[in-house]
Parts: sequence; structure tokens; C-alpha cells
Amino acid sequence: MKIGILKETQKGEKRVAITPKIAKQLVDKGFEVRVEEDAGANSSYKNSDYSKAGAPIRSKKDIFSKADILIKINPFDNEELEKLKKGQIIIAQLFHKSHPNDMHIISKRGATALSMDAMPRISRAQDMDVLSSQSNLAGYKAVIRGAFEMTKIFPLMMTAAGTITPARVLVYGVGVAGLQAIATAKRLGAVVEATDIRLETKEQTESLGAKFITVNNEGEESEGGYAKVASEDYARRQKEAVNESLFKADLVITTAMVPGRTSPVLITKEQVEKMKNGAVIIDLAAAQGGNCELSKFNKTVVKNGVKIIGTTIAPESVSTNASDLFAKNMYNYLMHLTEGNEFKWDLDEQITDETLIVFNGEIRQNGQNRQNE
Repeated sequence: MKIGILKETQKGEKRVAITPKIAKQLVDKGFEVRVEEDAGANSSYKNSDYSKAGAPIRSKKDIFSKADILIKINPFDNEELEKLKKGQIIIAQLFHKSHPNDMHIISKRGATALSMDAMPRISRAQDMDVLSSQSNLAGYKAVIRGAFEMTKIFPLMMTAAGTITPARVLVYGVGVAGLQAIATAKRLGAVVEATDIRLETKEQTESLGAKFITVNNEGEESEGGYAKVASEDYARRQKEAVNESLFKADLVITTAMVPGRTSPVLITKEQVEKMKNGAVIIDLAAAQGGNCELSKFNKTVVKNGVKIIGTTIAPESVSTNASDLFAKNMYNYLMHLTEGNEFKWDLDEQITDETLIVFNGEIRQNGQNRQNE
């Protein structure tokens, strides 16, 4: 089968879905790999690196006309979707719940779509889970970005001129990104606190040396390893419990996202007005609306002396590492889906079932093959 690797077109994106190393592994497995010109340039991969790996460079038009499988990181834009041929397979983070119109276009074109962001949170899928691999980098880079934007340092420092107290960091959401943010901030010497709707994250938070802000969450359970939308009562109680820490924090990192939904607002305009002058908020959920009411995606907003940075931040800014991890996830996923170099289409298997969104032009109800088990 022929695989086409496309250059990312989303503004600010610097990653590439398949690196030269992974391209060679796919070629060794019997796939024909073609790469759009300069697809890896922003991740420090030259066209010649792909050619040496056995994956020649081709134009976008040529790739769309000849590839059986088209691979990207971000959703295909409308122009790209309209170029799809009947029977072609696309693989990317499609965010299908947020982009239903895209799925209808794919359906009309008679194509097949697999969405990497729909990967189930099960042990068998860990090495294919792009959300985890990319979020790990997001948590790390959020702290580094915060350090750059703050007017204070993280660690306790004792000098002849006096003692500098450590910075205070508050993390909303103790998923993969949140845990890495906690660990990074602790390594840099900050006093770290965190909160999450999922009480099972308390032990993980404390194991990293941070304080977990507990809110009784009776009835507020996670779904499949992902947080779900909290009730109004829980949101109110969480706000009250976290306020003291929020108003003392020098850096706040928010990571709370719900698949297919707008990000929950965890920090209101009124709360921002009570925060310390000079505090920084890094809102990693800004692309889905933001956890801070004042966040604007890819923009910095200053309100009452508080700097609010709305971003997804990490994957794009550490594109070499992020591309490497994404490509490994993609390779493992392709190996799971195929036998030899042909797709197995085992629709009763959980990973295939939950990530297969459109199959030969038919929009599927994810999990339909296991609902009656």
C-alpha cells in the first residue's frame, strides 16, 4: 500500500506525522512511502533525510492522487477533504466530535477516516496514544514558558542580600500534562498544588511532592480515563476550595479538557481580578475555549496585572521531540491495524472500533460493536 505523508498547514504547527526513521521502518515493512516537500523542515528533518530512508519527496497533488493512506497530525482542511478519492484512508487527529461537518464530507467522498485522538485509554493502546505522548511535552513546556513569563524565579534562594521565597504553582487537571507540569515545577523548586475532578489522581499528585486540593466529588466520575463535564454544584465547590491557592499563585497551569466539548471554565473574570499582580496563567485548553474565561487562543491577555496565555504550547514548540513521539505512536497504530501491509479491519477489536470514525463512506457509531457485550 502507498502511504502519503502530508505537510501540516495549521498556523503555528511545526511537527510532522512521520519522521525519516519511522518512514524507513514502514518501507522495510513493505509500504511505499511518499512525503510532501518540506513536510519535516520545521522539525529539523530535511527532504534528503526522507529520500535516504527510501521515502521520496513528491508534490501534494501527486500524493493525493496516488496514495492509499494519507497521514497528518491535525484535521484535514476542507480543500484537502474535497480532494479525497473513494476508498482512500486518512489518519490524523480528526477531533470528530467537534468537527461533524468534516465527517460528512469524508462520507460523501466514500473515504475511510481513523482518528488518533479517539484512542481508548487502555493498556494495549498506550504505545499508540498520541494525546498522552504530546500532553507530556505540553506539561513540561507550560512550566518552562511560565518561567519565562514570570517576574520571579521558582526555587528558594538564600543570598547575602536576603532570602528569595519559592514561587507558588497551581495546576488544574492532573492528567498526563498536569502530572508533567507538577513534576517539572517541583524539580525547579516551586511549591506546587493541584486539583482535579478525579479523586484517583490524589495519590499521583502527592507522589510527586505536590499538595492535592480535595473537593468531595460524589457522583463526579471520569469516563474511560478522561474527565467529564462537572456538575454546577461541583464546579461551585471546587472554585471555593481552590480560591485561596489561586489568589496566592505566581503561576497557574490549566489542562482540563473534555473530548468533543468546549473546555470547562475553571477560572472566571472575577477570580482573575483577585489574583496577584504579576501572576501568569498558562491555559493549555485554549484551543477548545479555554479554562480561563479571559483566555484567547494563541494570544496573551493582560487583566488586572495578570498575564493570561492561551495556547496548546508544547508539541509545536518542541517539534523535533514531538514529531518523534507522534511518529512512533503512528507506526505502532499502523502495525496494529495491518497484517503484512494490508488492513485487517477487525471491527470487533476495541482499538479499531473506537478509532474508526468513517468506514468506506459510512459514519460509524463508535463502540457499536461492543455495546451489547
